[in-house]
Parts: sequence; structure tokens; C-alpha cells
Amino acid sequence: MTTENAQKLGWNREEMARRTALDIADGSYVNLGIGIPEKVAQYVPVGREVIYHTENGLLGMGPAPIAGQEDPELINAGKKAVTALPGASFFHHADSFAMIRGQHIDICVLGAMQISEQGDLANWSTGEPDAIPAVGGAMDLVAGVKTIYVITQHCTKDGTPKLVESCSYPLTGRAVVSRVYSDLAVIDVTPEGFQVVELAPGVSFDYLRQRTAGKLQAGRQKGS
Repeated sequence: MTTENAQKLGWNREEMARRTALDIADGSYVNLGIGIPEKVAQYVPVGREVIYHTENGLLGMGPAPIAGQEDPELINAGKKAVTALPGASFFHHADSFAMIRGQHIDICVLGAMQISEQGDLANWSTGEPDAIPAVGGAMDLVAGVKTIYVITQHCTKDGTPKLVESCSYPLTGRAVVSRVYSDLAVIDVTPEGFQVVELAPGVSFDYLRQRTAGKLQAGRQKGS
């Protein structure tokens, strides 16, 4: 084992996005939230077709363009430059939300401030008086999309766990999250609480448990 491998602990943002992309089935219609979730579009496995949707009115969204080739009129909901794949379609904002509310989107990948062991999601405000709410389309997405995945750092910058027994922040939706992809592990939300699917490189179950505030089970974990 090299020194570099010995020192590696967890996944970086690109690796989190790549790992999430592996779990998105061929032919899925997928909406990506702002931030790390946006990166998932760059990592569709070879031979797999995933149709990305953005709520500002594009179906068939491709990855970010090459630097210098951005089209200022072709952006996603996070105002980031994107590309359009062959066969892509453009439509009114209201039609985009009709797709979401009508349960025509298979998977949504969102960021989070907190996820409870029951699958509750808080990702739009801390509830503090000076907080700037940023709900966007998240409430519609968690209510209308069939499967909700979350990508997030496992803890905040000060080390506070984001996976908790019960959310203290205002909720985006109750019992909506199916799976969490953090920098430390892939974790399912089950009736018995959080269950580890896969540990990131260098992460032990004990290390993960110390950084998780809700119930955590080893499950069918991979890794060491």
C-alpha cells in the first residue's frame, strides 16, 4: 500500500458524484439538485442512458460545456452552464413542474443540511432569524419524484453530524430519502434506521458511527 493510499480517508466530491451515478439505472429520468448533485451528470457509466431533467425547462441535459464554449442561454436551475444532448427538449417552467408533480421523474439527487433516521429531509433553511431560505423546487421534488437520493458531506465544517435521530431544521419533506451518499459511506434509510451499504476508502464502521447521530447498522457494508 502506498503512502497516498494509506492516507486516503473517504471520497472527495467528484468520487461521491461518480458513486451515485453508478446506482442510477439505464433509462431513468433524473433531476439533479444544486451543488455536488450537479456533478452526477458527468459520470454516467459507458453504455448507460440517463435522461436528466432540470426544473427550469430542459429534458436531456448534458454535462458542463468545455471552458469557453458556454451558451449563456443554456443553463440549469442552479444557473450553471450545461449542454443539451441530441433529442433534448425545452419547455415552459410550469410544464417542467407538471412532470415533477405528476411523478414522471424517477430519481432526484439533492443536497442536505440534515437527514433523519426516518428519512426526513431538511435542506432549505436552518430556521435562524437571519437565515436566507433557499427552497427552490425541493419541496415539489421530494413530494413528486419516485426516489430521492441525497449527496452530502457527512458532517458540517465544525464536525456536527448531518445524519441525525430527528431533524432540528425546518423540513423539506417527511420520510422521503431512500439513500445517502456522503464522503464517508453509502447509507440506506430503512425502518430500523440508517444501514451501511458501502464504506468509503479508509473509513471503518466505528469511525462512521462516531460521526452519525442517528441509529446506524452495519448492514451489508463493503470496505474496511
